[in-house]
Amino acid sequence: MIRIDATNKVFGRLATEIAVFLRGKNKSNFQPNIAPQEKVVVENIEKIVFTGKKLEQKEYYHYSGYHGGLKTRFLGKEFASNPGKIFKATVYGMLPKNKTRDKIIKNLTIK
Repeated sequence: MIRIDATNKVFGRLATEIAVFLRGKNKSNFQPNIAPQEKVVVENIEKIVFTGKKLEQKEYYHYSGYHGGLKTRFLGKEFASNPGKIFKATVYGMLPKNKTRDKIIKNLTIK
C-alpha cells in the first residue's frame, strides 16, 4: 500500500505519478495485460495546488442531447464541492482504455 500526502503538490503531476503506481509500471515485473493489486491512498486532497488560472478558466461540459442542453461547470466550483471526484476522474482518464481500467481504479482511495 502506498500512502501519498497531497499537501502543496501540483494536481496534474500528482495524478500522473499515481497513474504510474496504479498500473504497476514502477515494478520490475510489469505486465501490461495484468491489473496489479497495488493500493494507493491519497490524503489531504483538498490542499492540492493548481498552477495558472485553472480554477477560474478550466471548464467541464455535459451535453444532454437536446437543443440548448449544453451545461458548463468550472473547475473551481466543482473542486470546492467534491475534490476527490475531480481527482479520481483525472486519474481514470490517464489509465489505459481497456477492460483493466475499471479494475485498476478500484485500488485508488482518496481521504
